[in-house]
Amino acid sequence: MPKRGVRPVLTPERIVEAAAAVADREGLPGVSMRAVGRELGVEAMSLYHHVAGKEALLDLLAGWIMERIEPPRPGEGWRDGMRRRSRSAREVMRAHPWGLGFVESRRAPNDALLRGHEAVLECLRADGMPVRLAAHAFSVLDAYVYGFVLTEQYLPFQEDGGAEALVAEMALPADRYPRMTELMREVVVGQDYDYGADEFEVGLELVLDALAARLDAERRGGADGPDEPADGTGGR
Repeated sequence: MPKRGVRPVLTPERIVEAAAAVADREGLPGVSMRAVGRELGVEAMSLYHHVAGKEALLDLLAGWIMERIEPPRPGEGWRDGMRRRSRSAREVMRAHPWGLGFVESRRAPNDALLRGHEAVLECLRADGMPVRLAAHAFSVLDAYVYGFVLTEQYLPFQEDGGAEALVAEMALPADRYPRMTELMREVVVGQDYDYGADEFEVGLELVLDALAARLDAERRGGADGPDEPADGTGGR
């Protein structure tokens, strides 16, 4: 916060940075013109010279978080591009969990959001993915990343000794839960298991593998596409 008596120079960029700091600390419901003014050490009315109001501020905030997600690079293959963006999106959303679901909720998305979407679609389409499959790819990858981050936030073993300590605390009886105890024995106990590190990349590759298989099927004529069963019966 600025020193007493020092009048800060306000810009839309400084205002949205302050809004992000408020959201990081208090969550999205805590973001208001008054709260952001306090963060900057100014009266809320001063902000209106640069931002029209709270809704405009939230639009800027959605753009702010999207600008931090690394887009696919020009000329990059779709798989490498989507892998890069998915990893980046996970890191950004972990750092700013208020962004989950928020960026897609704005009715008037700003240029940063639209440029990010355009870069994703350009990567998919330029590498030969049909429009409809590109839409599916965009949707399922974001759903995977956002869902994974949401799961990470609520896991009961992120602290306090990790997954192995939780397994010991649960002490599940093997006769009642044989598959659960099998999984814990083979995957968690003595394995230095880390949910984020061990599961995110594997799951991402499974999604990318499925998209690659669907793309290959469509390039071969759609025999294995969603509207035609693999046995050729046409669903009869």
